[in-house]
Amino acid sequence: MRDPALEEVVRQEWGRLVALLLSQFRRLDLVEDALGDAVEAASRTWPVDGTPDNPAGWLMTAAKRRVLDRLRTEGVAQRKLPMLLTDAERQQEGARTMADSGSLVEDDVLRLVLMCAHPALAPESAGALSLRLVLGVPTADIARLFLVPEPTMAARIARAKKRIVGAGIPFAVPDAAVLPERLDIVAQTTYLAFTAGYAPGSGPDLLRADLSGEAIRLARVVLGLRPDEPALVALLALMLLQHSRRDARVSDGRLVLLADQDRRRWHHDDVAEALRLLTGPVLAGPVTPLTASYALQARIAAEHATAPTADDTRWDRVVGLYDLLLHVSPSPSARLARAVAVAEDRGAAAGLAALEGLEIPSSHRPAAVRAELLARSGDTDAARAAYDQAIAACDNDVEREFLERQRASL
Repeated sequence: MRDPALEEVVRQEWGRLVALLLSQFRRLDLVEDALGDAVEAASRTWPVDGTPDNPAGWLMTAAKRRVLDRLRTEGVAQRKLPMLLTDAERQQEGARTMADSGSLVEDDVLRLVLMCAHPALAPESAGALSLRLVLGVPTADIARLFLVPEPTMAARIARAKKRIVGAGIPFAVPDAAVLPERLDIVAQTTYLAFTAGYAPGSGPDLLRADLSGEAIRLARVVLGLRPDEPALVALLALMLLQHSRRDARVSDGRLVLLADQDRRRWHHDDVAEALRLLTGPVLAGPVTPLTASYALQARIAAEHATAPTADDTRWDRVVGLYDLLLHVSPSPSARLARAVAVAEDRGAAAGLAALEGLEIPSSHRPAAVRAELLARSGDTDAARAAYDQAIAACDNDVEREFLERQRASL
């Protein structure tokens, strides 16, 4: 697909087209295949015949024809047998989760997002399926983003689709009582995809900004439909603040620590947007623990983003925010980050004390932080041993090379 107009309409309209087709035909397998065929046909005809006046409408019409052809071939057009259950059928079966009547939400794209984020799907499958169905990211690109072979990712997405069909997951919005819970799953799925790009645990890249960017785009799609959803507002602010540093985190293939980054290379428009979100009315009232967790992490990132230089960072405020975060949503990673902040605020000895007893299985980061603080404290032998432990556990090539340089400099 080399046609710029076609690439643009696929990027902007894929999720809406999938949702519209799915609302009409209720056949996830046919819908996506038909839309893919329509895009392939457009890639052959548009360069010859010219881009149509209504590109999205052209794709929609072509895809509908392909679905109808398949239905006729299968001999089910008259039976209208859906593989995804409608609201009326769910009510007839007495199911507890209903499709909404239209009063709760009208947008079919949101139905598609919520279907992808159903609790019956594993988070990694939900994330991949969301990128595929909602954003139209090709399976090959999703595989590359998640560092798995394309056949593996294709099988993962296929299993997720079969799970949707087999479990009778409706193309629907659940009732108001459970909608917030489902939107929390949307937020968690989006952040999973973002983290896979922002801090990949393995592979040759320190970050994969394209995946982080796609996760931010997914958050924007959902927020366009539910603009007052606190968890998604807080999450978008957090992701924008972290993503704003993407061009400064690596230089000549080497990791650049936050304190050493060229702040002129940060994307300050992302920072400004995030700060507006954090100070908006959506986050002014009581929020859920998940929303509070995202908001606190965003406020920590904002302390760094608004400090003119690294030396101007208010580490005392950062420590206080981490204390709140550990109260709201305790986790080993938050405790590790707090120890780093304590060391910057109160010295290496205090940081080491805050690290005492902390272990994160399969992670090199606790040992790496301990090594740095031991080096600052003058305990070179212990620092070397900690660096050896961190290097042995590190699966990311750029981070491992950084740790090896740090150890060699002792």
